[in-house]
Amino acid sequence: MSDSSTSGELVTSLRALLAGLAPGDRLPSSRELIQRYRVGPGTVSRAIATLAAEGAVVTRPGSGTFVAPRVARSQDDAPDTSWQAVALAGRDFDPAHAVEASHPLPEGGITMAGGYLHETLQPTRALGAALARAARRPDAWHRAPTAGLAPLRAIFARQAGSTVSPEDVLVTGGGQGALSMLFRAIAAPGSPILMESPTYAGALAAARAAGLRPVPVPMDEDGIRPELLADAFAMTGARLLYCQPTFHNPTGTVLAPVRRGQIIDVARAAGAFLIEDDFARHLGHGRPVPPALVTDDRHGTVVHLTSLTKPASPSLRIGAVIARGPVMRRLMGMRYVDDFFIARPLQEAAVELVSTPAWERHLQALSTALRERCAVLAEALAREVPGWTLTRVPAGGLHLWVQLPPGCHDSAMADAARAHGVAVNSGSRYFPAEPTDAYLRLGFAAAASTAELAEGARCLGTAARAVGCGTG
Repeated sequence: MSDSSTSGELVTSLRALLAGLAPGDRLPSSRELIQRYRVGPGTVSRAIATLAAEGAVVTRPGSGTFVAPRVARSQDDAPDTSWQAVALAGRDFDPAHAVEASHPLPEGGITMAGGYLHETLQPTRALGAALARAARRPDAWHRAPTAGLAPLRAIFARQAGSTVSPEDVLVTGGGQGALSMLFRAIAAPGSPILMESPTYAGALAAARAAGLRPVPVPMDEDGIRPELLADAFAMTGARLLYCQPTFHNPTGTVLAPVRRGQIIDVARAAGAFLIEDDFARHLGHGRPVPPALVTDDRHGTVVHLTSLTKPASPSLRIGAVIARGPVMRRLMGMRYVDDFFIARPLQEAAVELVSTPAWERHLQALSTALRERCAVLAEALAREVPGWTLTRVPAGGLHLWVQLPPGCHDSAMADAARAHGVAVNSGSRYFPAEPTDAYLRLGFAAAASTAELAEGARCLGTAARAVGCGTG
């Protein structure tokens, strides 16, 4: 084992060692483990701590580390959780709506599922430097203000547009948690919520978890249709619309300029809130990104949601909600109920990250990489599965939305793709109601390289031929 081995690899080796020892046996000393496995003292300490937390070993200061007693559990001792079915009755939430069923990919599999950047696209060095600088601040571990650090609120306000002030900003723990908070704060359980069809599956899951009733509003190539939106408000009495005007997930659609003011006016006339999910603000492919809807709203109709997670790292759980009027006071109250405030070190690190030239360089490099990956995957799909229809080549975002030929089933195609080493998202879970056709969502940001994307398309062609899914 080399010096660069992780503590996780050492834990695996020590578990094998423990299997041959009896309870009470003493493990080799740290010095012996360092020499035997050729690792550093820190790696040994972390591995022993992991095993101790699992209950596999017991450490005795001054004596050493010993194999813990093994507790045998009979069938009679197995926990009985059947009572929970009664206790949970009446709360209609199916976890399958939140997490797509999946099985481990074969060795060397390619992922076109999910919505995060591959580690090679993340600003890892800049993130590490930002976190290190944040940790050196004398107040790094002080309690953060409930609304968020003032410099971070100012950054999000500038990003949204000149009409937004820092007082309109509430810092959140990423976008998904903020969605859940917004749905619970604005709409009562049982209420309808209007949503583009298709829409972000995570928003559907959050809405259903909040007890809301998703109502689909059709889209076309220019985004949500204002005339059908007005009809939906009139028929349902809904007071909440969720939409993604910029690089819509999963279709990549950008709301047409003429419709921007129209949907705000329709929502305002209905006395409803419009939640603008602006997750892809930093995921453009080189062209100018339209301004946020909130910049055109003077009456508090638009509640704006954004995040740094998508363009940076899955673990930079920092986002923001922009709202005006009583709804902001309600959201502040929800913050007190949910978690008081967002961890200060992470907020400080976010300020450090986006305040340096490295952030702008990262965004420029990311834009180029996403554009290239998008083009490579689109061209490879046209070559390998000519019977599939790419609905558009998006100008931003992380995904392609592909329509399958008549007679194909998205779930069957997704299963076949996985069997051939490629993870994709079946399209049916992105529809608030019955899907109009069979689709797949194919991501181009989570794979390791453009070469891997091209290979993934080739595997999709093989899988499509195996299930007779119209390869042309």
